Amino acid sequence: MDSALILKYLEKILEKDEPSEINQQVDELISILKNTLSPENDIFNEPGENFLFVIDELNNIRETYSAERKKYYLNRVIKSLTEVKTTYFNDINLNRWKEYKDLKTESLWLFSKRDRTGSHSGKYWGNFIPQIPNQLLRRYTKRGDWVLDPFSGGGTTLIECKRLCRNSLGLEISPEAVSEASEKILAQEGDSDITTDILTANSLTFDYEAYLKKRGVTGFQFVVLHPPYWDIIKFSDDPDDPSNCTEPDDYLRLLGALTDRIYDLLDEGRYLALVIGDKYNKGEWTPLGFYAMQEIMKRGMKLKSVIIKNFEETRGKMQQKELWRYRALAGGFYIFKHEYIFLFRKPPTRKPDKNDPPETN
Repeated sequence: MDSALILKYLEKILEKDEPSEINQQVDELISILKNTLSPENDIFNEPGENFLFVIDELNNIRETYSAERKKYYLNRVIKSLTEVKTTYFNDINLNRWKEYKDLKTESLWLFSKRDRTGSHSGKYWGNFIPQIPNQLLRRYTKRGDWVLDPFSGGGTTLIECKRLCRNSLGLEISPEAVSEASEKILAQEGDSDITTDILTANSLTFDYEAYLKKRGVTGFQFVVLHPPYWDIIKFSDDPDDPSNCTEPDDYLRLLGALTDRIYDLLDEGRYLALVIGDKYNKGEWTPLGFYAMQEIMKRGMKLKSVIIKNFEETRGKMQQKELWRYRALAGGFYIFKHEYIFLFRKPPTRKPDKNDPPETN
């Protein structure tokens, strides 16, 4: 059984006019699909897709009553097998959107454990979990797009870019972190046509234009910002490292200066994600995430979504969970269990075209 045979069978079902006859044919096709298709012999081999969506659609058809409605849904299945509909910013086939069940579309992200597939490792302190760049890259980039990560740390974003066939540039101020991340990136399998660069560099002074010219591209299609959460973890001795800022205003000035540097490098209409958390400072909750959000919005970026993310399996949480619970009860405060993912879009400067996606959510 292949896609051509499935389509031929669906067209044969469309010739029936009685609901009972359509149901009988649908049942036969469901039985054939269940018996002849398997994940190892999947005729639909695009990432995130599975032959089961055809069976799901056929079961829905069986539940409808009129022949007219059944034929409407049959034609929709045929369309999903013969036409591809994507947006300008990702490869998701909207004609088969039900297949992407693991892609999140709600603003609360809960993860129980780290994805340890591929060459990922949780060794680097302050690394975010691979599920975050995986979700963002699949939602906001296409195969072959260029992704910038100015705080690449342990290389998580770059590894996911390589796995998903996205070109990427990562900058990291710590030579030791670059050395460790380079080994993991090299160990990750990927398309030979994809570029994955991680460089020891200051993201505030790096010559982005020269790099892009060298690579023969004009800009980036997505930016991931996962800066240090102020001084919670010290990553280097460099004064341009945000983790060395003594005051929140200094931290925000650095973040704003970086946004100024990369704004023109991001293609119009494309997206930037800021992953950040809050912190306590001198006994008070400092809403660092929202301060940083405002700093980026000052540069003309349009806020599209605020995502709340929680991840249970962190080294700090596992080792000190009971201690922090006692401190919270004794001190009258609440323990951080969330971080933010702020999603921004760079607005286009040209007049909207009739083929442009809608601005509303």
